[in-house]
Amino acid sequence: MSQPNDMIKVMRLLQFTDSQFPVGTFSFSNGLETASFEKIVTNAETLEEFVRSQSHQAAFSDGVACLHAYRAYKAGDYEKCKEIDHYLYGFKMNDEARQMGTRMGKKLAELGVKLYSDPFVKEWLDAISKGETPGMYPVAQGIMFALAGVSEKDLFCSHQYGVINMVLGAALRCVKVSHYDTQLILEKLSDDIERLYNEAAVMDLNDMNAFYPELDILASLHEKGNMRMFMN
Repeated sequence: MSQPNDMIKVMRLLQFTDSQFPVGTFSFSNGLETASFEKIVTNAETLEEFVRSQSHQAAFSDGVACLHAYRAYKAGDYEKCKEIDHYLYGFKMNDEARQMGTRMGKKLAELGVKLYSDPFVKEWLDAISKGETPGMYPVAQGIMFALAGVSEKDLFCSHQYGVINMVLGAALRCVKVSHYDTQLILEKLSDDIERLYNEAAVMDLNDMNAFYPELDILASLHEKGNMRMFMN
């Protein structure tokens, strides 16, 4: 496949980052539903704190994994992608995070097969379908962005935007905030992206960390709770 020009790269970046991209992001709240129910997130100020925590947790776990998967695809190292995938799946502390990662990851792999005639992606989807690899979403992101010719910096931006926008979109349905509030939060958190990338880009898989225990507690509460507007 020929290398895309800059305008095509921008279009692909917008396509993969669009909230309407059919991988199911609208079905998840990243724990916000429980945080709202438990009165932990009640307004724009507490929402900003919550989303910042989600962003940082994702940057140094999923963000690291997607960068390594991106580089593995570039190197043609299929086994490395599987290693990253299993590592990330085992890294997740709660079942809902694993469920979200694998459902969205398989959807993205299925889209990849439809969008591109690439044997790597077809083999990846086959391995997921056979249960040979979990198929986590950040790994699929790394593969797809590398295939599309988008830079790893843009991949990281898209990853972070996806995490932030997922929670902010959910907030409009379960927290007393306005679109103005959520856009202001997005504007503020965007200032962190370069710093987060510079840190994540030099981290090994063994350096991944996600010590935000309250987020995992909220996820565990949701698993046994009655709040079901979102899948997690």
